[in-house]
Amino acid sequence: MPLLSLTTFLPLVGALFLMVIRSDNEEEVARNARWGALFTSLVVFFLSLLILANFDGSSAEFQLVEREEWLPSVGISYHLGVDGISVWFVLLSTLLTPICILASWNAIKTRVREYMVAFLVLETMMVGMFCALDMLLFYIFFEGVLLPMFLIIGVWGGARRIYAAFKFFLYTLLGSILMLVALIAMYYFAGGTTDIPTLMTTQFPEDMQKLIWLAFFASFAVKVPMWPVHTWLPDAHVEAPTAGSVILAGVLLKMGGYGFLRFSIPMMPLASADFAWIVFALSCVAVVYTSLVALVQEDMKKLIAYSSIAHMGFVTAAIFSVNETAIAGSILQMLSHGLVSGALFLCVGVVYDRLHTREIARYGGLATNMPRYALVFMLFTMASVGLPGTSGFVGEFLILYGAFEHNTWVAAFLATGMILGAAYMLFLYRRVVFGELTKDDVKAMLDMSPREIAIFAPLIILTIWMGVYPSTFLDPIEASVINLVQNYDAAIAAARDSAAALADSQ
Repeated sequence: MPLLSLTTFLPLVGALFLMVIRSDNEEEVARNARWGALFTSLVVFFLSLLILANFDGSSAEFQLVEREEWLPSVGISYHLGVDGISVWFVLLSTLLTPICILASWNAIKTRVREYMVAFLVLETMMVGMFCALDMLLFYIFFEGVLLPMFLIIGVWGGARRIYAAFKFFLYTLLGSILMLVALIAMYYFAGGTTDIPTLMTTQFPEDMQKLIWLAFFASFAVKVPMWPVHTWLPDAHVEAPTAGSVILAGVLLKMGGYGFLRFSIPMMPLASADFAWIVFALSCVAVVYTSLVALVQEDMKKLIAYSSIAHMGFVTAAIFSVNETAIAGSILQMLSHGLVSGALFLCVGVVYDRLHTREIARYGGLATNMPRYALVFMLFTMASVGLPGTSGFVGEFLILYGAFEHNTWVAAFLATGMILGAAYMLFLYRRVVFGELTKDDVKAMLDMSPREIAIFAPLIILTIWMGVYPSTFLDPIEASVINLVQNYDAAIAAARDSAAALADSQ
């Protein structure tokens, strides 16, 4: 059974079915669209569990591979497969999609069918991007994410949604165009192929690696996003509907980190070593600067958006430390951030649906009349600051340990970011949940409903599971990470030997 193709394209099939729903009753169309999208996304999640069940974590090879000739005359094929680096991202995408659909159940009231179609198309693009083993296919899915996300922000967003949607679209598109140019250069050098496993074994000259690395960096740095090309993210988060923010923080930010791991490190090892200082510098600035900016935010969504930029600074610094501990930590941190930041945006959505404001000062004392909400919010706040026993601790510990092995100063800046992170998250929690319950409209707010608890339940379980028993998540990625680091070290050692031999001959 072609599991990867089914998981990738079933949401698209579901979207086509939703498009043909016809009825004179708009409410009936909306209800059918909600149930159709939820059913489709749950089936896709079940298929992704089968992918994990059939995945052999002891192998570093691409698995469940599907390959068909697509454009044979130009060396392009339909090629899908997963390894330890990508398999968890597929599951993260398929898990968050039904959660987003449930979170939108009552919040989206206009053009419900089109909204659900946009989410299902977005799921196809996300899953396809993580499964693609052909560069052109990867590029199509990578860019394909833009359109449904642009619509989700631009149609169902807040008052400044058009501005935020165009800013998001232009930033990410401009970076990706440079990647397309680099892709064409790699295609010609490799003898006319866009096959990713073949390109991973191609020895590109060092000067060419540098140019390609910079082109890819322009695209992935915007997606992460790294400072100073991060400015689109707070606007996009603030204006997007709650589910849009969840999928943006949960999956779309991971596309940049995944790109560094899939392309920059294995295909351009020499350039990655030469330019690592740029990544470290930008990551350290991002961690400290955006944490300080988060401290002074008055909008809950904007505060969490800046915290996401800081957390992803941890990830990029860890990736370019290029040792097994740091890279394993970066993958675990991306998974944890996908769960925790998504849950924090859902927490904001719960109170926004009741009071229709995200201003921190408008709340206070919610622990009195919303104890279940206070408990859930506290769990994800603690996970965000890296409390032991939660998913956030494992990723941050491995990253700090791995970064310390590589560069003490980078580890010191990351540790500073952790302290600041604890400050702004506890500051947010204290002002929203504790204090006197004095405002009448806040007193009238009801605690979380069974539907809202059901939305949070899988995120709570996974956040604690990852924190208490992380080997469940680390074991499947270990072989691929070891293989990645060994190939990188071998390429660096070969380059040094070649340079030494050249010096001796002169």
